[in-house]
Amino acid sequence: MNKTITISGVILITLSIVLGAMAAHALKEVLEAKELASFETGVRYAMYHGLAFLVLGITADRLPKLTWSYRLILSGVILFSGSIFLLSLQSLLGVSLKFLGPVTPLGGILMISGWAFLLISLLKKR
Repeated sequence: MNKTITISGVILITLSIVLGAMAAHALKEVLEAKELASFETGVRYAMYHGLAFLVLGITADRLPKLTWSYRLILSGVILFSGSIFLLSLQSLLGVSLKFLGPVTPLGGILMISGWAFLLISLLKKR
């Protein structure tokens, strides 16, 4: 087991639950439908990757070294979901955060890279 990856998974899942509940109860009254849908996308990606980290962390002893895959994926989730959260809330916060627009796809690229790195590692493993 890899404790760091497993704990990261638990943290992402917990944050997803909290932010998802916030979106369903508090934010649905104050955000536009498009903003709420975007926010929920960020929650969904954080939850998916939290669950994946649980599996990866618990089964780490059977997998190739996960350090770079984990770092890329976690960085990607933070940038992807974090930028979506902030962009969705910018009208509520009363600030323009449009400069964060390019951060979202960068986060996506990091997530894809992390998963690709894991795939290559698994294919190389004998």
